[in-house]
Order: sequence, then C-alpha cells, then structure tokens
Amino acid sequence: MKRVTVFGSTGSIGQNTLDLIARAPQDYDVVALTGGRNITQLAADARRLGAQLAVTAHDDLLEDLRAALAGSGVEAAAGQAALIEAAARPADWTMSAIVGAAGLAPGMEALKQGATLALANKESLVTAGPLLMATAARHGARILPVDSEHSAIFQALVGEDIGAVERIIITASGGAFRDWPLERLAAATLAEASSHPNWDMGQRITIDSASMFNKALEVIETREFFGVAPEQIEVILHPESLVHALVGFRDGALMAHVGASDMRHAIGYALHWPERRDLPVARLDLAAIGTLNFRAPDPARYPALRLAREVMQRGGLAGAVFNAAKERALDAFIAGRIGFLDMAGVVEDVLTRMSSESGLIDAEITLDTVAHVDHLARTRADEAMQAKAG
Repeated sequence: MKRVTVFGSTGSIGQNTLDLIARAPQDYDVVALTGGRNITQLAADARRLGAQLAVTAHDDLLEDLRAALAGSGVEAAAGQAALIEAAARPADWTMSAIVGAAGLAPGMEALKQGATLALANKESLVTAGPLLMATAARHGARILPVDSEHSAIFQALVGEDIGAVERIIITASGGAFRDWPLERLAAATLAEASSHPNWDMGQRITIDSASMFNKALEVIETREFFGVAPEQIEVILHPESLVHALVGFRDGALMAHVGASDMRHAIGYALHWPERRDLPVARLDLAAIGTLNFRAPDPARYPALRLAREVMQRGGLAGAVFNAAKERALDAFIAGRIGFLDMAGVVEDVLTRMSSESGLIDAEITLDTVAHVDHLARTRADEAMQAKAG
C-alpha cells in the first residue's frame, strides 16, 4: 500500500489526484490532505479517503475544520507550521499542488523525508530550482513533473541521453485571447480572462494562461528541471492542446507526446511511475481530429515570454522576483486595480529595479533569501502600481 499526501487537495490538480486515488482506495493510505478556505471540500475528502490528517493553510479556519471533521477520527490542524509538519510525516508519494510560492517550503520538507515529490507547483522550480534539485539529490528523493508539458518531456526522454537533446518545444494553447485583435486586450475583463478554451483549471492559472505568464514560468521550469540551455527551449502555439511537448534530438528526430486535455494523464503517470496503468482519460481518434495546428507566439501579445528569457539570463534569485511580482500583479488584476496588459509592465518594472540593487538577486539561494526577495518584490510591485495609479 502506497502512503500518499496531497498538498492543495481542494484545487483542480488536487481534486484530479483524489479522483485517481479514490478509484483504487485499497492501494493507498492517505497520510494528509491540505487545502485553503474550502473547508467543506477538504473535510469531505478527508472523511471519504480516511486521511490521518487534514490541514487548512488558514489559522482562523481551524475550528471550522475541527467541527467539519468531528467524529471522523481525522486529525485537524491549521497554519504554515502545520503544513510543514504534514510534509514531514512519512509518505511514499507527495503531490505538491499548492498554488504559488507558498508551495516551496512544504515541498522542500517532503524531499527531506526521501519521498517522491510529484511537482505541480511550478513556482518551486522557478524561485529556487537549484535548491530544490540539490535537496532531492542530498536526501535520495525523486521529483516527478506533473505539469502536462513537463510530464510530456519527461516521458519523451525515457531511455534517452539528455546529451543528445537538441531542443525542447513546449506547446501553449494561447489562452482566452489567442485570436483577439491586439487593440482589444487593454479592455479585457476578468470574466473574459478567466475562461479557458481547452482546460478546466482554477481562475489564477487560467488568467496566467491568457497572459502567457503560465508558459513563461514553464520555460524557466524546463531549464531548471532538465538542465538544458535557455536557447534550447522553444514555445509554440497549439490551439488544440493535444500535443503537450516535443523533444528534438541532434539526429533531427522529434519525439512528441500526444494525449487528451486531461490532467489525470500527467498525474496518473507520476502516481504510478515507473509503471503505466489504466487511466480514465479519453483515447484520441486521430482521424476524427484530422488536423493539428501550430504557429509561433506573437511577442507583442505575450511579453511574459521575453521576460522569462531575461530571468534565465539574469539567473540567481531573478526567478523569485519574477514570480512574486507576477503574483502581486495578478492579485491587482483580479481585484480590478489594473488592466490585463498592465501585469507585464509591473513585472518588468520590478525586475529592472531589483536587478539594479547590488547583491540582491545574486545572493545564495536559500529558503530565507527566497522569502526575503519574494517579500521585497511584492512591495516593489505595489509601489509600481501605486505610482501608475497616482
């Protein structure tokens, strides 16, 4: 029986993970589930799967969680310290699906236990890639990618020599605005940005898909996870979202991963690795699909991709700056304080300002320095938006 813990269990990735676990409950011992403010869902899942522990990230919701779990035998806890304690409990497999930089510390703690970390939290690699990979190596832990693109790359590389890789191509749907005239983007609304044409995801990641900040993070993540040079990583628009990534080799061959737009494929691959097992995902009918389309992304429409290149060139803690400024700008867009196109401008301003502060981005990458730079970048982002508004 495999002991499993799921961080971010109430989100889209977490719910898809629990769907697979619930289909074979005899195979899994659920150690811990964690979530945010959706206490009803968290408690229901903990009861249904017989979890030992349920944790909400919010201290003020502890009593609500205890009440929802009353009589179940499931332990309740809350707050950041409780998340770290949950990560330290022995587990064979841990899903890291907390959204944002908040997922870094629990993921690091899970790696210290020598567990397999299924990584859906791309921000961990973006903000502290070298630290995360070194921690895994030091404790004999393994990181398996869960982003559909990185899972696809990982699968295409099975049995291959990374030294033979010439290029890696990650695909992007283009998000909600891929076919909009550029002049309309400035007036894009929150509701319009929150509707994805292919994937059923949470609001924040759906908006990041529309701005391509999600893909920008994935470009950086590709470099950190697979150790390839930035110039070897390409992005191509693929509206159908059926080809998730391609790996090009020095003999000219391209290995593509093709599958339905269903995150249970990548999650299931990580859950069952190194085996392949039956998954409840659609089987593609290529004749019915008929045509797959590809086109180059428009740099003017997606400035986030250029900023990702600058982050990789800058190195150090630039990824932590980039992610924190992006999260703060996204908060402001969701709150209606800035427009859709303003997000990239805020991130670029913060990157420029903090890159000029001597020794800041070049400091050693530790949890403390990542947290420090994250805090500063959020403050700088607020200052940039206040200056623009005032």
